[in-house]
This record gives sequence, structure tokens and C-alpha cells, in this order.
Amino acid sequence: MTQHQNQRLLIIDFGSQVTQLIARRLRELNVYCEIHPFQNVTDQFLNNFAPQAVIFSGGPASVIDDNSPRPPQSVFELGVPILGICYGQQVIMQMLGGQVERGHDTAEFGRAMVTQTGGHLKLLDGWFNDGSEQVWMSHGDHVSAIAPGFEVYGTSPNAPFAITADVDRQLFAVQFHTEKSGPVGLQTLKNFNEWNF
Repeated sequence: MTQHQNQRLLIIDFGSQVTQLIARRLRELNVYCEIHPFQNVTDQFLNNFAPQAVIFSGGPASVIDDNSPRPPQSVFELGVPILGICYGQQVIMQMLGGQVERGHDTAEFGRAMVTQTGGHLKLLDGWFNDGSEQVWMSHGDHVSAIAPGFEVYGTSPNAPFAITADVDRQLFAVQFHTEKSGPVGLQTLKNFNEWNF
């Protein structure tokens, strides 16, 4: 029996072209995970699935728009670690009292450098050994105010809230795509997985 055998991680898919890559990276870490589209993730689904951790994928929508894709509010009441990636970060902020704005010279696509701010965060173990770290960004909208309880742990030139967390509630939100960010992205997923198990 391996230590990962009983893990049950849910990936809520908001339509990202690379959601399957998140699952692939997790499976490389021997983590059992399932992808389910956001519209199928209801209160009853969450109760039946009983995830031990949840990841919100990226996606092409804007959380500012009416009827934009959202998870059920009850996902935040499960008491399990949640990681929001790109659009997933923006969903967390919008639903929990932060603010997201349309991109005004803040859009990023491609490689970006993230610099550490704030204190130690277990999610970032293995990061910043040589200063800034290179990640992959793909966003137009940006978080302009973080939700209550969150702190900032990393910034990029166009994303002042590139890495945020509410450690007490085990909520983590990153503007970059972990699944496309090379070694540090994979390390982030590994650290997130180990947070709960």
C-alpha cells in the first residue's frame, strides 16, 4: 500500500484547455484525482464524492460576467484544502469577498517572474532558492483586492496577488498555471497534495 492510495482529489473544470494537464501532473505524483465539469458539481455531488482536496481549474470566462462558471458555495464549507488556479483564483476571490477587474495593461500571457512577499508558506516549499521563480501566466482579468483572511505570498509585474493564501481555512490561490510552470509548478502541486495527507 502506498501513502497515496486512499487520496481523493477533485478537480473542478471551468473550461481550461489544460485541465487534463493538471490531472496528469497529479497522477505523476501518484495522486488519485477526478475531473468534473463545474455544472455537474452540486451540493449533492460534493457530499457523495467526499473529496479530500479540491482544485479549481483555469478557464476562459470572466468572473465579472453574469452567470459566469462557479462552484457551489458549499465547497468552501468542506474543510478540505482548496487550490484555485488562474480563473480558479479569481473565482475564490470573487466568491469570498475580494475583487476582480478587467485587464487594463495587466494582462499576462507566457513566462513571468514571481517574487516572494510575506512569510513562509508550506505551499511554496522548494521555491525562491535563487530569488524569483519563472511561471506561466495566461490571464486578462486580474485580482484587484484579495478576500478577507488572505495574505499575499508572491507577486509578478502584472499580478500583485500572484500567490495568495488563507492558511487557517486551507485556501490557496495562484494566478499562474501550475500545470505549465515546470519544476516549481509541479512542486506546488506536490506541496498542496502533502498539505492534506
